[in-house]
Amino acid sequence: MGSTATSVLRTMRSPKVVNGLGFGFVAIIVLWLGVNFVKDPTYFVNIGLDGLTRGSVYGVVALGYTLVYGILQLINFAHGDVFALSGITVPLFAVVNGTIERIAYRPLRNAPRLAPLITAVGMSFIVFNISLGLYGVGYKSGSELIPQGTAFSIGAVEFSWKLVVALAIIVPTLVALSWFVRSTRQGKAMRAVSQDTEASAMMGINVNRTISVTFFLAGSLAAVAGLVYFLEFQVRFDSGFQLGLIAFTAAVLGGIGNLTGAVLGAALIGLIQSFNEGLLWYAPGSDWTRSIVFAILIATLVFRPEGLLGERTPEGA
Repeated sequence: MGSTATSVLRTMRSPKVVNGLGFGFVAIIVLWLGVNFVKDPTYFVNIGLDGLTRGSVYGVVALGYTLVYGILQLINFAHGDVFALSGITVPLFAVVNGTIERIAYRPLRNAPRLAPLITAVGMSFIVFNISLGLYGVGYKSGSELIPQGTAFSIGAVEFSWKLVVALAIIVPTLVALSWFVRSTRQGKAMRAVSQDTEASAMMGINVNRTISVTFFLAGSLAAVAGLVYFLEFQVRFDSGFQLGLIAFTAAVLGGIGNLTGAVLGAALIGLIQSFNEGLLWYAPGSDWTRSIVFAILIATLVFRPEGLLGERTPEGA
């Protein structure tokens, strides 16, 4: 029985089957989007802009997951909860994330992989309850701090202040992150450690410091995303759980460990969510958003575990 199931799974993961299923699914989605676009092009574009706003927030959180996974091969489940806890200052929550690494993960550097995974889940609950203790169960929002309504229009397409503020904060953050990782000495050290930890240490790179810097960066990204989300939506102590899972799905979809993939996956997830909740012709609706997101996660792990832009490794083969 087990061998039959394994054989079926291998057959379904063959390139021909995966490509066929992928093309068929994409064709259905394109047809559905095309019909909705034809029915009301202006409304369709406005919904798409809302999706890009959501996707930009998901992308910043997904980059935090990707940075840590690229260095430690660890899913930092506390990352989404650090996002929910944030909203005061970026440096403070960079320190929070760095402290989590120093206390919870560094002592387990050479432990079996299950140990840091369980620790990450435990840290998630700890940060979750800290948020509950500080903020209570009510929703909080800073939307009154930014202008509401339309910033400018191009024809009938309206660009909201939410989108303008989100891009004004997030785009410079992503540009700075890209420059840091690609051009600075510490960024090159991060890339080296992600490729081979032992060889990096032999070449004189301080691995522990490099990992700490990675956690500081991830915490900063979570805080930036938390600030944008606080300004545009409502945040509660448990907001990080759902958004963290969505951002994690985006990172897996794009190829976890791949920075460009994380941004691409987040943009796609943001668009999928907005189209699902906003389009009028045969859209499943908001009740199905979580189901769709996790269906995408499961399908990605089953059929293309390396993601859209990731590289297949022996573990994912």
